Amino acid sequence: QVQLVESGGDLVQFGGSLRLSCAASGFTFSRYPMSWYRQAPGKEREFVATITGPGESTSYADSVKGRFTISRDNEKNTVYLQMNSLKPEDTAVYSCYANVRFNNYWGQGTQVTVSS
Repeated sequence: QVQLVESGGDLVQFGGSLRLSCAASGFTFSRYPMSWYRQAPGKEREFVATITGPGESTSYADSVKGRFTISRDNEKNTVYLQMNSLKPEDTAVYSCYANVRFNNYWGQGTQVTVSS
C-alpha cells in the first residue's frame, strides 16, 4: 500500500535552515507529482510546494518562494523540502502528499517550530 513517511522536523531559530524528507513506497514514485503542505495551529492546511514526477518543474506558494526548494531523488523514492531563512510564521506540521491512481495520500507529518 502507499506509504509516505516524513522526517527532519525540528526546533530552529529565526533565520535558520532545515531539510525535510518524505520517503515514499507502494507506488511507482517517479510517475507521480509530489507536494508538501503545512498546517499551523488553528489554521487550515495550506499548499507549500509541488514537483513533477521527473522533477523538471516546481511550483511554490508565494509565502515560501525564494526561501524553500522542493526536490526529489527518484532512485531513493524520496522528496525533499529545503527550507532556508525560516520565520516564526513557518511554524507548522509539514506533510507530504501524493495523488496516486485518483486516491489522496498523506504522510503523518513532521513538526517544524521556528523560534523568534
